[in-house]
Amino acid sequence: MKKGIIIASAFFALFLCSCHKNSTEKQTSEPQTEETKDSLGTVRDSLNKDGIDASEAIEKSNAAESKITKDMAYEGVNNYCHSTYDWSIAEKNPSIMYVTMGEETESEYEVIFRSYTGAFVYFYVDKASGKTRLVEYVPTLDVKSEAGTIELFDYIEKK
Repeated sequence: MKKGIIIASAFFALFLCSCHKNSTEKQTSEPQTEETKDSLGTVRDSLNKDGIDASEAIEKSNAAESKITKDMAYEGVNNYCHSTYDWSIAEKNPSIMYVTMGEETESEYEVIFRSYTGAFVYFYVDKASGKTRLVEYVPTLDVKSEAGTIELFDYIEKK
């Protein structure tokens, strides 16, 4: 009983820390976005002065931003999950553990791993860099917590 209370308290503390961190990140990210827009405008102006077509520069930057494809994101996360988590329990019932694609935004892919315990790990894969942020969610306790980061390229098979 004491062990359960300690575990629940730890999850609650992690949840409060992650809530505070998220609200701090939201406050600091808004001014950075405006600064980024200003710097892009400055870059476009300087490119036009140098005789370089701005649309050509934008196309090149967009191509550089989308290094990671949807298939690469899935493959990397799937390989990570198979190397990190014990899948022996899923041999008898494969639907108990799985990896699936989630939502896609302009900057990242969401890949979801479901554990046999019912917990979920959300992998947010940055399309440009491959840096992947992990967020664990335990629905029975309604607790979300940051679980670190991985480098996706470490888990993609080289062809």
